[in-house]
Amino acid sequence: MNRTPPIQPETTTGTSRRTDLGRRLAARREALGLSRAELGRRCGADGNYIAYLEEHAASPSIGTLVRLADVLGVSVDDLTGASAGRAPGRSTARRGTTLVPLGESECRDLLGTHGVGRIAVFTSEGPVVLPVNYLMAGTDIAFRTSAVSVVGRSAGAEAAFEIDHIDDVTASGWSVLAVGALEGVADPDVLRHLNATARSSPWAGGVRDQWMRLTPARVTGRRVAHDW
Repeated sequence: MNRTPPIQPETTTGTSRRTDLGRRLAARREALGLSRAELGRRCGADGNYIAYLEEHAASPSIGTLVRLADVLGVSVDDLTGASAGRAPGRSTARRGTTLVPLGESECRDLLGTHGVGRIAVFTSEGPVVLPVNYLMAGTDIAFRTSAVSVVGRSAGAEAAFEIDHIDDVTASGWSVLAVGALEGVADPDVLRHLNATARSSPWAGGVRDQWMRLTPARVTGRRVAHDW
């Protein structure tokens, strides 16, 4: 006699066998705080089947995919990964979205989660925005560049630094902007600390031995949130 297996524990066990669908399904369900049983109840499926979809290669019917996507608040293409080749930021907007300002503490925490950001400075030919590999040095934003580069010649000027995150699956995201004085680092002790802390060299290559740091006087951020 066939027996229905118990619902699998909601852990990372067996995630190496997950398909793209399984990973996306599990990530979105967990982001919404739903258990497998609850997701199954909402879309008319058994919790065991949700566990199977997450942990094994499966080919659910289009009807099942539509119901899952609807409950999870995403499109079928986003859920299955069919939109993976789409240019970032072009996913369909969701209903019930709100632009929420972020507190300064959260903004500073988010600055520590990235390794690449955009530095914006003014030049005689107008504003310039360039990507840089960076690290946090206390509350300062530090990065290496060439002493003769546009940014390297901007010591003493006011500059802006921006990072962001886009989630095409949920059509949400956030951005953080830091504005402050940009200066070159000359203190030997600080330079030794920065060189010891840096985990990698700038991706652009070449001689980039001039450390710059931006001391934020103002840090702001925004998040696109959903009322799910």
